[in-house]
Amino acid sequence: MPVTTGPEPRATGEEQHHLSLSESLGRLSVRPRSVALLFALPVLAVVTGVLGWALDWQLGVDSAVYRAGALTLLHGDPLYDGNTLGAEPWWALLPFTYPPTAALLFVPLAVLPVQVAWGVVAAVSFLALALVVRIAIASLPRPPGQLSRWASPARATLVFAVVSFALEPVWRTIFLGQINLILMALVVLDVLVLCRRGSRWGGVLVGVAAAVKLTPLIFVPHLLFTGRVADALRALGTFVGLNLAALAIVPSDTLRFWTHTVFNQGRIGPMHWAGNQSLNGLLNRLTDLAPWATPAALGIGAALAPFAVWLMLRFHRRGQPLYALLVTAFYALLVSPVSWSHHWVWAVPLIVLLVARLPRTTPATAWRRWALAGSVIVVFVSCVLLVLPNGRNLELHWEFWQFVLGSAYLLVPLALTAALGLRWLWRRRSARHGHGDPPPGSRHGDTPSEGGAGPAPSDGGEGDAPVEAQRTPASG
Repeated sequence: MPVTTGPEPRATGEEQHHLSLSESLGRLSVRPRSVALLFALPVLAVVTGVLGWALDWQLGVDSAVYRAGALTLLHGDPLYDGNTLGAEPWWALLPFTYPPTAALLFVPLAVLPVQVAWGVVAAVSFLALALVVRIAIASLPRPPGQLSRWASPARATLVFAVVSFALEPVWRTIFLGQINLILMALVVLDVLVLCRRGSRWGGVLVGVAAAVKLTPLIFVPHLLFTGRVADALRALGTFVGLNLAALAIVPSDTLRFWTHTVFNQGRIGPMHWAGNQSLNGLLNRLTDLAPWATPAALGIGAALAPFAVWLMLRFHRRGQPLYALLVTAFYALLVSPVSWSHHWVWAVPLIVLLVARLPRTTPATAWRRWALAGSVIVVFVSCVLLVLPNGRNLELHWEFWQFVLGSAYLLVPLALTAALGLRWLWRRRSARHGHGDPPPGSRHGDTPSEGGAGPAPSDGGEGDAPVEAQRTPASG
């Protein structure tokens, strides 16, 4: 697969914009009500953590493990010898499954009580969620005409950030004290802002995210394929540098992780649990834990890789970086051995994208876009994975309809991909029969085929090209 080189694709005939976080923060600082709304949930999370500490509440199973990993590292005890850590509370006895570099980065949590550590992680996660929404909005074309009061980027960011808390991956991440929202924000900020501005820091945040959880490593080839070779090298260099630092500080743990623990899927949890919304989890459920299920999932993932790269590059070359980034993110969720339901926080920028497309349609195609956006929202709000029988191997005895509902998350990108394929075939057929032009009276790019295809560009020209996504290089 060829690597895209040269300058970023640019929109033509439109003014070009790039997101300036400093300007956004400056505008926010003169809006006290917006500041109050933005920080209300983070402050509430910290206050809840302090109350939980005073009242001995059980808050944040996963953040407790992060904190225990940092304390174990500081005490010089082994991270991977047992299935629990000595510093874990009795209600969060879990193995430390992360690289030793993660324990290094979690050290600031070690000075906080368990519940307060959860409050801090939750507060940062709320702010990370708002940042992702803001960048996603800036990466999409500005709606034509005068914006309504609630369609301004600042207010839309606040609305989306608050409403997104209803999504199961989001509230479960917060409840568990997970860091999925933070890692997603690091990747989105790096790929869609720093790298596109030509910043000398481009790629560093991707490397940091990968040092905490290995899955973000997939964004290194994303940068490479999209022509960001220097950013990809910085990301890889940051990842390697942090691991070399861990090797110098805790050599035995680092060697044990990379020679043994990284291959031990059993430490992460049963692969067949309903919460594992990856191809590996699906095949293990369908085959009653057949020994060939995981190799088969890896083979399917490898077979899907060329198409995923092609689709990602297609969006990138059309000047749609958010679409391209989502292709890579959802491919990673599908092929990762474990993608717990709370890892699917990438549903947030996907829903922002789908909702942003709703006004740019015609009456003939509007119902398709509304149906698509509504279906995706329902999937991630429904908590269907929690309702179905699960645990104690119950997933191995599901009925057919339960297998379908119990695979709802991973079916979303597969269904969107199938819709893209059907639209492509429809357009080729229309072109062969001389009916490829938009019907009379329709706006450019809003052909009937577009409405049901999911987050994809039309084959029209600049009418579909995002304006704000085409950023001019700026100093970082």
